[in-house]
Amino acid sequence: METPIDSSAPRPKVQSTTSHAVTSIFLERAGAPRLTAPPCPAAVAGSRSTRPASGSGKGAMGEKRAVLVGINYPGTKAELRGCHNDVARMHRCLVERFGFDESGIRVLVDDGSGPQPTGANIRRELQRLVGDAGPGDLLFFHYSGHGTRLPAETGEDDDTGYDECIVPCDMNLITDQDFTELVRKVPEGCLFTIVSDSCHSGGLLDKTKEQIGHSTKQNQTERSDSGSGGFRSFLKGAVRDVFESQGIHLPRRSHRQSDDGDDGDEEPRYLDTADAHVKNRSLPLSTLIEILKEKTGKDDIDVGSLRLTLFDLFGDDASPKIKKFMKVMLNKLQHGGVVGFVGALAQELLKAKLDGKQEQLEPAMEQEVHSEEEVYAGTTARVPSNGVLISGCQTDQTSADATTSKGSYGALSNAIQTILAEHGAVTNMELVTKARKMLSRQGYTQQPGLYCSDEHASVAFICRKHLVMS
Repeated sequence: METPIDSSAPRPKVQSTTSHAVTSIFLERAGAPRLTAPPCPAAVAGSRSTRPASGSGKGAMGEKRAVLVGINYPGTKAELRGCHNDVARMHRCLVERFGFDESGIRVLVDDGSGPQPTGANIRRELQRLVGDAGPGDLLFFHYSGHGTRLPAETGEDDDTGYDECIVPCDMNLITDQDFTELVRKVPEGCLFTIVSDSCHSGGLLDKTKEQIGHSTKQNQTERSDSGSGGFRSFLKGAVRDVFESQGIHLPRRSHRQSDDGDDGDEEPRYLDTADAHVKNRSLPLSTLIEILKEKTGKDDIDVGSLRLTLFDLFGDDASPKIKKFMKVMLNKLQHGGVVGFVGALAQELLKAKLDGKQEQLEPAMEQEVHSEEEVYAGTTARVPSNGVLISGCQTDQTSADATTSKGSYGALSNAIQTILAEHGAVTNMELVTKARKMLSRQGYTQQPGLYCSDEHASVAFICRKHLVMS
């Protein structure tokens, strides 16, 4: 069985576009183990198949390209330990098992070298990944880091959802709607697989068919919760996040499903707490607010002004969903003000924006918004069938960042590497089913999810080859 990597090794310097030599040094220093299992049956030597010199330039096999992001948030209140290691192991896995060429893999880690995994840089790499794609290509995005959930802020009674987000190193959040829009741009015949080893990750592709998980049902329950903007549900989640960010796991309702792969007769194997330090990868809103206060020097940031603060801080580099939200709120203020969940501070910030320099508002006002519902928390657009999401947990759960005597790693990332080492080629469905069983036996409460079309559930992980499921 593959063992977790040694986190005590010196942290290598990694550029976002890595040469073979630099990447080799990165992997050796990080201690990522070499693979001994046979490669994926669909793997080829190198990421690029031979393509015709004329015409579309796209061969039947296509190209294999990836973006890998690992964020440990060193020196902050949000610090994690295993995210860089997750990326090192996945990088080696892509090259040695799945036949990716190193020149086709972009790496962003917050180790102080090269371009950092900021919101703008991650978004730029993902846009390049999708923008350069063609029919037959295999695209892969791995994210290890914090996740968070933003509650509704428009003040409308029917805006009761959440924006599930990943958390870049600069706190410039990337929302579920951003991922939905990204996948919608993937060319026909191109497969885009996303692995998110982060908290609340089950909602990142919110309208994709749920093959394994309960996130859709959970989201519907939360949207129907009583109170302004689902506020009661938000408070319960906020309290849970605060406890679990400190490694204190509160009991949850059972969401076991008959098709989740649990056989129920295996004895659980719980983590040896004397040997393991477990912290979840959820960034509580209280911690996010605290960090934003430090970055802006403002002490009056609260839950009702998070999106406004993010726009004020990042401007045109902010999430498109955030910029659309700003446009709607500014228009509402011009036509009679904003009420409800939006507090006095938020209105004050909006008015200050209107009274300030017009060019500061251009990133928001340039956005195309067809209806106010577009900026409601959550997403309404359906994702095309060429997207696959493997989440570390459900939308209402947290994913573990574990440190043992053998190293630090994300629970899902470690499970994926272990399963691939033991079983070789597995379908997306098999991978997630085995991961759920493995994490349950190890005592983790998180339940990984699979979100994709029926066709891609039975396709080999990353490879796109149909396998007979065992």
